[in-house]
Amino acid sequence: MLYKLLSGLAKGVTHCIFRVKVVGKENVPKDGGMILAVNHKSNWDPIFAGAYCPRPLRFMAKADLFKNKLFGGLIKKLGAFPIQRGRGDIGAIKGAFSILKNNDAMLIFPEGHRIKNGKRVKAKLGVSMIAVYAEVPVIPLCISGEYKPFHKVTVTFGEPITFEEYYGKKPDNETLQTLADEVMQTIYSFDNTDIKKIGEQK
Repeated sequence: MLYKLLSGLAKGVTHCIFRVKVVGKENVPKDGGMILAVNHKSNWDPIFAGAYCPRPLRFMAKADLFKNKLFGGLIKKLGAFPIQRGRGDIGAIKGAFSILKNNDAMLIFPEGHRIKNGKRVKAKLGVSMIAVYAEVPVIPLCISGEYKPFHKVTVTFGEPITFEEYYGKKPDNETLQTLADEVMQTIYSFDNTDIKKIGEQK
């Protein structure tokens, strides 16, 4: 109920501030485990994803956000679970698998963190690793436009990406990186803003 209430509130707020256009909502599966892979350039991104995805989303959040008991408790009720950034977090990965095996939808930012100035970067291979081992589709979501009052923001849901040929196998990191980059390139292909070419972030 809290998620539904805040999701509706977020939709109302974003429509008041921006000129929002939503495309491809029908591409989101109605049930079953899935990953919603989203580009990340602003703190508005998870708000837009939660407001316009037709399904409730679970999501990873950096562990520091849970240090404040009030805020941490709130985002936990909204579906967040902690992850330690900058190093492997087996607990978080297991948590992600559990969520997806429970047929829930999970939000992932393949870029790993906010990317400012419209720069395009390689994806973290976590998105493809989780998708392959949990055997779930990835729905690419691109949020494009400027987060300025009364500017147009387009929310584009792409068709599901599946890696079925790798299910039940153990692809190496190079293969997983290639698959993750495929997801990221698909997301970028929906972006209608003037941004730089893909490249390694320094």
